[in-house]
Amino acid sequence: MFCARDEKNSLGATLWFNIAHYALRPWPWIITGLVALAVYSPHGGLHPSEAFAANPQQGYVMVLRDYLPPALRGVMIAAFLAAFMSTLGTQLNWGVSYLVNDLYRRFLAPKKSERHYVAIGRAFTIGLVLVSGYVAGQLTSIGQGWRIVFELGVGTGAVYILRWYWWRINAWSEIVAMIVAAAVTLVLGNASLRQYLGLSKVAFTGNEPVVFAKTLLFTLSCTTVAWVMATFLTPAESEQKLIAFYRRVRPTVHGWKKIARLVPEVAEVRDLGSNAFDWVMGCLMVYCSLFGIGKLVFGEWLVGGLLLGVAALAGWLIFWDLSRRGWQSLSGADRPSAASK
Repeated sequence: MFCARDEKNSLGATLWFNIAHYALRPWPWIITGLVALAVYSPHGGLHPSEAFAANPQQGYVMVLRDYLPPALRGVMIAAFLAAFMSTLGTQLNWGVSYLVNDLYRRFLAPKKSERHYVAIGRAFTIGLVLVSGYVAGQLTSIGQGWRIVFELGVGTGAVYILRWYWWRINAWSEIVAMIVAAAVTLVLGNASLRQYLGLSKVAFTGNEPVVFAKTLLFTLSCTTVAWVMATFLTPAESEQKLIAFYRRVRPTVHGWKKIARLVPEVAEVRDLGSNAFDWVMGCLMVYCSLFGIGKLVFGEWLVGGLLLGVAALAGWLIFWDLSRRGWQSLSGADRPSAASK
């Protein structure tokens, strides 16, 4: 997005990423999983496997092992290692940058040399590797790790989005949301901890998807109540910071009227309805592309074609709306100041 030539190309790249990431990329994985079921399932598979029955997560690697020629098998293993190291390096550098720049440098040692901060960053990197290794060792599956990520995200997602639309949300809102989401996730996922805290009765019943859904809703409710209370119980950010943010970001004025009155020379932005329309069309485009491709894969040509047609229509409506509004308006570059009118 930052490397694009202009707003039009930047948004086009964003839409293409979402289609490629959420609609195209999953299907090779899904097809491979279906092949594993058809080949290794103990119930009617071509080559029933007890190992697959005991641990279906091995299916992808079993297909790789049995059906790829040696050269491509090596390429796949190299790709797995590259993806793993890329993700590992990204997360470590990201986490260390938070710890050094936002915590250590800001609050603990604000006037040290750059050499000192680099050394501390290396120490934090080693610490994160050890901690993440321990956490990974406690997980029973990759799915469990993703569920934890979802539970943390559902608790903090609302405050991360609403901070762009409401001036009153402050740093404490986000901090409390992160802490409460992590605490609720930890407690719900650890029966021994619930018993120690006297919360042994806090448990959900049903099959695995139902329990997961109930857990998400409970985490969302607890976190939302906590960060809303923190927002009103703690002071707002300083007017200086809020004005600087408003000038630079130009958020929609509906949740920023108090700050907008302090800077009347900045033209008010009222594009919430249009942005919501484009958001709905974007979701429709991605999901219809995902399921439309799936229908084509399984030979349901009519339904697949209709879904892809709806996806194309949604994409065209986004293009039409943004062309109507003006692509430069996305960055506020063409918005005249109130004083110049």
